[in-house]
Amino acid sequence: MAIHRKRITGLRLPLTHEPAALRAAVCAALGVADAQLLAFNVFRRAFDARKKSDITLVYTIDAELSVPVAHGEPVPDVAYSFVARAKARPAPRPVVIGTGPCGIFAALVLAQMGFAPLILERGKLVRQRTKDTWGLWRRGVLNPESNVQFGEGGAGTFSDGKLYSQIKDPRHLGRKVLTEFVKAGAPEEILYIAKPHIGTFRLVGMVEAMRANIEALGGEYRFGAKVADIEITEGQVRAVLLESGERIEASHVVLAIGHSARDTFAMLHRRGVFMEAKPFSVGFRIEHPQSMIDQHRFDAFAGNPILGAADYKLVHHAGNGRSVYSFCMCPGGTVVAATSEPGRVVTNGMSQYSRNERNANAGIVVGITPADYPGDVLAGVEFQRRWESAAYVAGGGTYAAPGQLVGDFLAGRASTAFGEVLPSYKPGVHLTDLAPTLPDYAIAAIREALPAFERQIRGFSRPDAVLTGVETRTSSPVRITRGQDFCSLNTRGLYPAGEGAGYAGGILSAGVDGIKAAEAVALSLTGG
Repeated sequence: MAIHRKRITGLRLPLTHEPAALRAAVCAALGVADAQLLAFNVFRRAFDARKKSDITLVYTIDAELSVPVAHGEPVPDVAYSFVARAKARPAPRPVVIGTGPCGIFAALVLAQMGFAPLILERGKLVRQRTKDTWGLWRRGVLNPESNVQFGEGGAGTFSDGKLYSQIKDPRHLGRKVLTEFVKAGAPEEILYIAKPHIGTFRLVGMVEAMRANIEALGGEYRFGAKVADIEITEGQVRAVLLESGERIEASHVVLAIGHSARDTFAMLHRRGVFMEAKPFSVGFRIEHPQSMIDQHRFDAFAGNPILGAADYKLVHHAGNGRSVYSFCMCPGGTVVAATSEPGRVVTNGMSQYSRNERNANAGIVVGITPADYPGDVLAGVEFQRRWESAAYVAGGGTYAAPGQLVGDFLAGRASTAFGEVLPSYKPGVHLTDLAPTLPDYAIAAIREALPAFERQIRGFSRPDAVLTGVETRTSSPVRITRGQDFCSLNTRGLYPAGEGAGYAGGILSAGVDGIKAAEAVALSLTGG
C-alpha cells in the first residue's frame, strides 16, 4: 500500500481540547475518513494568547494517509545529510577550542564524519565546573577558569536553556541540534513546542552524554587545556600552544571560545588575526513575581501546564536615541552571578526545566555601538570591564550585586529596604543607587523605558520590583570576521564560530554555527 504524506499548518484548537479532537481536526482539514489517516505527528505546537479569554493552540501536523489528497502541503525533508566523510583519520587532526554549544556541535559533526577531532577546554568537566560555580553563588569564591562562563557546556549551561532562534535556517540545521539533544536526554517535546527550553540541571546530563558520544566516535577531550597562543606562519595556522607549554600541531582550528574569553581575544589581536569591534548591550536584571506576568499574559488560564510560565518581549526607543529592550527573559527563574574575572560583578538569568521559581527576571538593556567606546578593536572589552568593576564597588566590594528598587531608581534615590519582591541573586544583593554603574545615557534611557513598559504590562514599573546590576555580557564585543568559506579573513585554517566570534546569540544558533564550521573544515580536509 502506498503511503501519502501531507503537512497541515495553522490548525487551531481550543487550549483545553480533548486528545481525540486533534485527530478529528486533522481528518477534517485533509478531507479524509478516520480509517484513511494511518498516523500523524505534531511537528510544531504554538499558542495564540492575543485574546486572553480564548487562548488557542496552533498546530503544524505531518500526516500519513492511505489515499492521495489535494489538501495540505508536501512534507519537507528535514533529515540532516553529512557534507563529507573522512577516508582516514587526518594528521594533524582538526582542533576545536571550546565546549559550549558551538564547540560541542562542531566536535560532534566532525566526529560523526570520521575526523576524530581534538577538543580543548580551558575549564573543567561540567560537574566539577558546577561545583565551582556554586562556590561563587554560595560562598562568594570565584575560580577564574571554572565558572558560569568557562568550562564544559559553556555559558549556556547556566541559563534558561532556550532552544529557539530567529536565524534563517533553510537546511533545517536547528532540527539537527534538537534531534541530537533528544538523543542525549532532552525531552522529546523540544522537537515540536514553539519555544522549547531545557534548563540547567537537564543540560548538565546532556552535555556529559554528548561528550561520551563524541569520544566513542574517536574524538578526544582535553580539560584544563587553556590555549595561550596560536602559531601562524604566512597566514596559515600551524599549531596551538597551551599555557602548559605544550605545542599541538594543527592546520584546521574551530575557534568556539564564547563571548567572555577576553584573554584569547587579546592574543588573537596580537597575532594579527582580523577582528572588528561590534555593537552589544548593557543594562540591569529586573525581577517581578512570576504570578504577575502569568496573570497579565494568560488571565484566567494562568497556571495551565501547557502554557507554563509566561514570558514577555519588550522594546522602547528612548528620546535620547537609545533602544531599550528586554533580553534573555527567564520565566520562573533566578538571577545569577556570571563574572569570570576577580573584582567584577556580572549578572545573567537562569531557569530550570520546571520554571517554577517565584520570580520572573529579564535583562533590561540598552544598545551601544563602537562609537560609545572609541579606541582599538578591544575597547569594548575595557568598556565592559569598567562597568563590571563599578558594580563590584557599588555592591560593597564583594561579589554581592548592587541592587535598587524600581521606584527608587525612577526617583533617583538609593534604596534601603526590599518590598514584596525579594531578589534571587546569590551571593546576595546590596541595596544602593545603581546610577554610577552604567553610563548616564543608559540610565536615562532605562528610566524612560520602565514607565513605557508599564503601559504594556501592568505592574512592570511597580515600586518594589528589583533591579540588579550589571548585565554586560549580552554578546561578544568583537567579531572575528570570516569569509564565505568560514575561515578568518586573513588566517587560513582558523574557523571563528559561535557567540565569541560574533556569529550567534544563544544555544540553538551557536549549535547551528558549530555545525557549519565543522562542515567547512570537513570540506577543506577532503578537497570538497
